[in-house]
Amino acid sequence: MNILVINGSPKGKRSNTVKLTEAFLAGLNHNSDNEVRRLDVCQMNIGSCKGCFSCWKATPGSCVIKDDMAEVLESIIWADTIIYSFPLYYFSVPGSLKNLIDRQLPMVLPFMEERTDGVGSGSHNYRYDIKGKRFVLISTCGFYSAAGNYDSVKMMFDHICGKSNYETIFCGQGELFAIKALGDRTGEYLKAVEAAGEEYASGEISEKTRAILSELLFPKETFETMADASWGVSRETGAKEDESAVFTRQMAALYNKNSYDGKDRVLEICYTDLGKTYQILLGKDGSKVLTDGSLKYTTRIDTPWDVWQKVSKKEMRGDEALAKHLYTVSGDFSLMIDWNKYFGGEKKSAGVQVKQPSISSAKKSPKMTTMLIAWIALWVGVSIDAEIGAIIALGVCACLPLIMMKHELIIYDVISFASVSLLAIFSFFTGRGDLSMIFGYLAFGLIWLSSCLTKEPLCAAYVKYNYGGNDSLKNPIFMKTNYILATAWGVLYIAISIWTFILSGHIPSLILIIINQSMPIIMGIFTAWFQNWYPARVASGK
Repeated sequence: MNILVINGSPKGKRSNTVKLTEAFLAGLNHNSDNEVRRLDVCQMNIGSCKGCFSCWKATPGSCVIKDDMAEVLESIIWADTIIYSFPLYYFSVPGSLKNLIDRQLPMVLPFMEERTDGVGSGSHNYRYDIKGKRFVLISTCGFYSAAGNYDSVKMMFDHICGKSNYETIFCGQGELFAIKALGDRTGEYLKAVEAAGEEYASGEISEKTRAILSELLFPKETFETMADASWGVSRETGAKEDESAVFTRQMAALYNKNSYDGKDRVLEICYTDLGKTYQILLGKDGSKVLTDGSLKYTTRIDTPWDVWQKVSKKEMRGDEALAKHLYTVSGDFSLMIDWNKYFGGEKKSAGVQVKQPSISSAKKSPKMTTMLIAWIALWVGVSIDAEIGAIIALGVCACLPLIMMKHELIIYDVISFASVSLLAIFSFFTGRGDLSMIFGYLAFGLIWLSSCLTKEPLCAAYVKYNYGGNDSLKNPIFMKTNYILATAWGVLYIAISIWTFILSGHIPSLILIIINQSMPIIMGIFTAWFQNWYPARVASGK
């Protein structure tokens, strides 16, 4: 298929609309061998039509103006699919593209014809055979929604292509595609545009994909607040605002008020090198930026301006910058842990979702309880009766994969099932439940410690899904926290195996069971405290 892209943006290759067009082309080319030509109108020499009609009478089919329009006409004749890519300018196409459209007069014959599609009151037939040609209009605009703003564009292309004889992808909030900090949301939309291209190559865009494309990137209030702030001028006084104030207002606009949990929060940001401090009040009705420092902060960020800019533009990982003490955080650190929850914007998507990279779409994330239940069944069971306990432990290992079938099983689950089963068999045939219990504690401790030699310590393998999935493994604070905890748990269980070996036969078994099961509970309480305390301590620069 021959595809012609006519890019009508004065920004040329820097156009936000071009990002959508390239995504659509990627979909078109996914399963097809297409030849693509692209014309950047702003870089071409295309004069305005003189209205001389020489192309109808003096030089039929040929314009008397000798410029780059001849290349455009040849490409239009060559193409099977023509994609018009342009931003909305004053409710129509940019002037340079309108010139190109006007100069298509040589494509039609001068003789009047009646239309059969109900458009207009007369027409001219094409000089060339355009039967089978397909047309796509891709455009972004600066309004919060494309709805109701493309009337004149659609009316013009109804005349040019025939009523509804073309496909459209019109997207509001177009300037957001240039903001790297919003790449997650705009990336979702671009994936939907790519899906539309792939569907179009096979026939037509599905209703499901159309529904996704019609969704707002962000709610009206959020977008308009960001857009108004971007001009750098105070709405109240008209005075020019500092760049840091503009950025902070735009960040505040992304606050998702649906994350409000009944507690007002005050995020204070101090740009240390600029000597400027702003407070963002996060409440049930939205966010508000204050500059008078009148509120007591709940979370404070001290950061150089350029560091926070790089983090927001995703040129630098925020967690890595924090681990290197390039900026510090004091107060309630939970706001930083749940940053995307609070500042991810109030997104409304009709089906585009970011999937966890290592979890099957049909499976839920793994649960540490899967592994723990098997071990607990062994320790408790064989300590009471070597044979019956062994049978119970084997039964638990056999049933757990079925009970947890909706959850992903990971390597530590498999190792645990295998280890518990072997120890249960040993207990059953030797009658030494005491040794199976001791070896069980030892084996479990060694599993924890050996996991610290890998890129994914045992606890991180389970809890990472609460912190962004595999992406959390790139977070140095998260990883160090989990390495420390995995070491602590490993040492604990090895210690339990030692004192169980020493105390067995010297104190009642019931008391020993209570002690052995109480220590993990205490360690669990410590873990819950440490996983919040340690990252906050590192973030504070201590």
